[in-house]
Amino acid sequence: MLGLLLLQGSWLKNLLEVREVQLYNKISSEGYKVAEDLYKSVYGGQIMRPRQGGIGFNSGFHLHLLKPPTIDEKFSAQEVRVKLEKVFVTKEWRNLEFEFAIISPTAELEMMSSGFETAFKDTVNNKQVVIPILPNSENSLDDAASYEQLIVIIPNYEDQVWASLRWIIIVAAIFMMIIIAAFYVTVRSLLNQKKLSEIKSDFINNMTHEFKTPLATISLAVDAIRNEKVRNNPEKMNYFSGIIKEENVRMNKHVETILQAALMEKQELELRKEETHLHEMLDQVLENYQLQLQGKNGQVTKLYNAKNDLAAVDPVHFGNLLSNLIDNAIKYSKETIELKISTHSTNKQLIIRIEDNGIGMSKETVKRVFEKFYRAHTGNLHNVKGFGLGMSYVKTVIDAHKGKIRVESTVGKGSIFTIEIPLT
Repeated sequence: MLGLLLLQGSWLKNLLEVREVQLYNKISSEGYKVAEDLYKSVYGGQIMRPRQGGIGFNSGFHLHLLKPPTIDEKFSAQEVRVKLEKVFVTKEWRNLEFEFAIISPTAELEMMSSGFETAFKDTVNNKQVVIPILPNSENSLDDAASYEQLIVIIPNYEDQVWASLRWIIIVAAIFMMIIIAAFYVTVRSLLNQKKLSEIKSDFINNMTHEFKTPLATISLAVDAIRNEKVRNNPEKMNYFSGIIKEENVRMNKHVETILQAALMEKQELELRKEETHLHEMLDQVLENYQLQLQGKNGQVTKLYNAKNDLAAVDPVHFGNLLSNLIDNAIKYSKETIELKISTHSTNKQLIIRIEDNGIGMSKETVKRVFEKFYRAHTGNLHNVKGFGLGMSYVKTVIDAHKGKIRVESTVGKGSIFTIEIPLT
């Protein structure tokens, strides 16, 4: 990409130099043609020697005073400008600006264009071409200074050359923009593919771990049941068979989660809405996590300030949504859990706020927390399990209910999830 940009810059620089030479050559060559035409129009094609005045004789030997004519006696400044415009202003140089003047052999101004004096003073930005008015451009220029001279000035020479290259520069710029855009899209696609590959690898590793643990537990329980002492003890039989049942349920939940994610990707979530008191639903969800909360000395503060908590929601999906948020708060908590759940209502919405004192999330994680399969890096915290589908499911359910969810989080200080759901 840098090589292409350098080549483009070098090419434009060379093109500018070539164009400047072309313009100078054009002014010189076409200017000589105009000068030759002016000479022939004034002097009738006769070769006039340098004007010095004096006495001469005609073919009838009559004495007369020799006074050569001048260009300004036959042409006006506008007529000379028209002659110059015909040869200077072409399709290639349609907007060419120029100033001109004609000076006598004694360096006196015979005629000039309106902007000549101003242009003549600026020798930095303007280009000047001096053309002797001779019978033809092939004549010797040794005594050119003894003839009248046409001076042509191109104001803002480089700017006018750049202007003539406008469309070439625009096309080149568009070409480079297309290449840069293609380069950007390609690199972005590669980075996205790399991220997707990492996410998929992470998902497969998590899935392998999630299935390997219950399978190992079931295998150990089956080996125990085969033991004759266990078989003869009904209490132990019930204990190990219960373990097999629990692990089987756990595996079924994992399979359901994966299938549900695949279903959500193919079609919209189908809801069976019922008018539900969300305060009661929150209490039910919290009841399911009492053992986990007690295991971490959890403290739950409930501030149900909403005057109206009746909303049309799907009890199953919305219950799973709340369960996922509380489960995450416990998963990513510190040694002691402090969970604060508060609600308040407006005329049209119920706002549920779930706040924890967990490990928090970085800005990058907050941006991507609802992406499918995405899981935040937890450093040395290895007890966090899952497929990275929970928060994606939460976002899908909220969107299906025409609600909103916001996340606020600070690393080391915890996270706040705010849900807005329409009231009935």
